[in-house]
Amino acid sequence: MTQPKEPKTMPPDVPSPVKNLEVKAALLLVFMLVLVVGSALYLLYARGAFEKTQRLVLMADHSEGISVGMDMTFAGFPIGRVHRIELADDGKARILVDVPKEDARWLRKSSVFTMERSLVGSTRLRAYSGMLTDTPLEDGAVRTLLQGDASAEIPLLLASVRDVVKNLNAMTAEDAPLRSTLANLQAVTDKLKGPQGALGVVMGNEADAKKIVTALDRANALLARVDGLVLKADGLVAKADTQVFGPTGVVSNSQVTVQQLNGLLADARSSLKKVDAVLVEAQAIGANTREATTDLGALRADVEASLRKVDSLVNEINRKWPFARDTEIKLP
Repeated sequence: MTQPKEPKTMPPDVPSPVKNLEVKAALLLVFMLVLVVGSALYLLYARGAFEKTQRLVLMADHSEGISVGMDMTFAGFPIGRVHRIELADDGKARILVDVPKEDARWLRKSSVFTMERSLVGSTRLRAYSGMLTDTPLEDGAVRTLLQGDASAEIPLLLASVRDVVKNLNAMTAEDAPLRSTLANLQAVTDKLKGPQGALGVVMGNEADAKKIVTALDRANALLARVDGLVLKADGLVAKADTQVFGPTGVVSNSQVTVQQLNGLLADARSSLKKVDAVLVEAQAIGANTREATTDLGALRADVEASLRKVDSLVNEINRKWPFARDTEIKLP
């Protein structure tokens, strides 16, 4: 008898087959292709491949340090990118820069373009616009690129340092004038530290320095005497001021005498007015001559007494303070 066949069974460690494997693999490839194409398009967009640009041509003696894709900055912001570098017919480098239309408004006809190379760091392209109200820069404009290379100054700097070192060696040589000058300066310093000090250096010997010191001492003594004389003169001036302008001085006494003289003159003026009145009465009353004569005698006596007082006062003023004036008094 034949035994029945047992059904075949898969090993337990073998995975089951994936359904639609070819379709899924095709979808994965399509997704990878889309991802690569999208990344490329994004990179082109980020690089400004789809932006509207205008061309700027910069002419330079060389293009060392300049590479395609380098940014051109304005006030620290990138406004353009190097598109191509080529050699012109005259042997100069032509740097083609693409500037987006929206950033081209910062470039004017008066703009200046520079290429700067420092000792540390890469080369930089920069644009400067001093007058933003100037005419905008046209498309395809050709401008000269100004170059500033700090490393180019190194050979000149080294040559200058070499000359300085050579001069220092010449100055510090054994037979150099600087050594003799320093020796003389040391000798002068020693003399300054000596007893005579700076006078010994100026005069050259101690005898002349001592003469100068003696002359200075005599001058100081003479100045002391002059100070004493000045003090005495000040005292005399103060005494004279007190005697002349003090409370009991000549000027004060003269003022008092003048006031008294003014009073006497006022009395004399009033007496003369009385005489005038009496004379008028004498002319009006001619008949009463005896009474008028009596009145005139009394008035004349008063006037003479007043005039004698004035005369004595004038004499006293002339004695105290000489006045040049006419002292003659005429009676009426």
